[in-house]
Amino acid sequence: MSEVITASRLIDGIVVFQAEEGWVEDFAKAAVYDTAEASKAALERAKEDEARDIVVEPYSVVVEMRSGHYAPKALREFIRASGPTTRLDLGKQAQGQAPRFVERR
Repeated sequence: MSEVITASRLIDGIVVFQAEEGWVEDFAKAAVYDTAEASKAALERAKEDEARDIVVEPYSVVVEMRSGHYAPKALREFIRASGPTTRLDLGKQAQGQAPRFVERR
């Protein structure tokens, strides 16, 4: 099971994702962890950033490969990564930072 680490940036509340170095707003740039050990270590690093008041409430999100791109498996996390569902001109989807939506077959 693959996972990414997400949190909210403390200074402005924006949803962010842990990358190889630091935090990014763009889901496509998030580091993907393919083992439980790697995900646990990444979450520990995120907790250190939480202690330094960079992010709040970091946690892991299960992702799955859809047509060659990772996307959050849970609808709630897909919405968090994308932005408002009623206004596609706002949020990460308006900036090209949302996970690609691909229908499951």
